Amino acid sequence: MRHKVDGRLFGRPANQRKALLRNLVVSLLEHERIETTVAKAKEAKRIAEKVITLGIKGDLHSKRLALSYVPNRAVIAKLFKDIAPRFTGRNGGYLRIIQTRNRVNDSAPMAVLEFIDYEDIAKTKESKKAKKKEKETTQ
Repeated sequence: MRHKVDGRLFGRPANQRKALLRNLVVSLLEHERIETTVAKAKEAKRIAEKVITLGIKGDLHSKRLALSYVPNRAVIAKLFKDIAPRFTGRNGGYLRIIQTRNRVNDSAPMAVLEFIDYEDIAKTKESKKAKKKEKETTQ
């Protein structure tokens, strides 16, 4: 019985499982949207939300704790500088999981893991690019 046993094992040893989840979180923080299986998305969401909460706190101890979860300095710098300030007023729920399709190869249920404000950020980036192109064509 698995009563009160938390977390998924993914059929991997602990070090491989830890590396998998770390890489998923790094990719999520870097690209702000990833597609993976539903089970992996749920586990990565748990870790990522803890790291984002540390980013909102913003002190030195939080940076060190975040680096212990995700040992990638560039991603942690982006987290503390760009991502965390967007969520200062929230008490959690920074990410969402959208189930998309079944993978062709093995029919695994796939999902997109993204920040809740991903569409707003994408629209502003597109509008900035459009304004930049208009500016270049008028000159």
